[in-house]
Amino acid sequence: MRTVTLTYPISPEQSAEWAGPQVAALGQFDGLHRGHASVIKSAVALARQKGVQAAVITFHPHPKDVMGRGDYEGYLTPPKDKAELLVDMGVDILYIIAFNEQLSRVSPQNFVSGMLLPLQIVTAVVGFDFRFGYKGEGDAEMLRELGQGVMDVETVPPFLLEGQKVSSSGIRKSLQSGDLELANSWFGRCYHLRGTVVHGEKRGRTIGFPTANIQLDDRYVIPAKGVYAVRVLYKDEVMPGVMNVGVKPTFHEGETAPSFEVHLFNFDGDLYDKHLTVELVSYIRPERKFESIQALIEQIGSDAETARQLLQHKL
Repeated sequence: MRTVTLTYPISPEQSAEWAGPQVAALGQFDGLHRGHASVIKSAVALARQKGVQAAVITFHPHPKDVMGRGDYEGYLTPPKDKAELLVDMGVDILYIIAFNEQLSRVSPQNFVSGMLLPLQIVTAVVGFDFRFGYKGEGDAEMLRELGQGVMDVETVPPFLLEGQKVSSSGIRKSLQSGDLELANSWFGRCYHLRGTVVHGEKRGRTIGFPTANIQLDDRYVIPAKGVYAVRVLYKDEVMPGVMNVGVKPTFHEGETAPSFEVHLFNFDGDLYDKHLTVELVSYIRPERKFESIQALIEQIGSDAETARQLLQHKL
């Protein structure tokens, strides 16, 4: 898959390089959940049927991030994660349009004429609730009209699980409230965090539970503070473990920035400066303050055993 960064309006040089018959799925697609996957897989299938390239057109940063609207904080799938998932879906080209305040004021008409038509998109595939252009004035029907008979539009219906529409906002709320089971179900996979192991306080090793302190690669959506059963991917290995997300209230007061500490089972090696992917499999309990170090040690032992049981059939 080729990844192309575009700016509005598309330049004649970029148009000359990338224009050609292609089917494109349009959307923000943060999370690439099962609803997004249904849109993208429809676009890929249609592209194969027509014998043209399958593309995804998305934006970065997220429009809500730029405009400072809503409770938007962090990404479910930062750009690198999103690109890797799209490769597995069979996408040929990923167009990332640089979103800024200027683009937020572009009308639906100018967006189509200045960005989509120059790429020679034969069919745009969008979700049922797709909106675009200044103040979200454009919808799928307007997109079809602006395609001028050159660009067709296909709309994909909502993806429902147990009667609920799968959505990125729903996943965010689930992650932040500790409902990891629902979030993972809507993703169609386990939510993951990626980062590099850095030096921490090294307190874990003194109480019998050495941990890898992870500095995240990007601005991920931070899940609820607490303890999780996790799978850790390192090189070609998949290792079970337990992770604490939080501020360690037993040792600190007034701390607000969470840390991410993973204790790996049956591992005795040096992971400093190594890059890990941590898949969150199950939420075990919220973070809490303990009255003594011994009480904390006993609870960590119990958490580790719970995680082992949860993970024994999921590796």
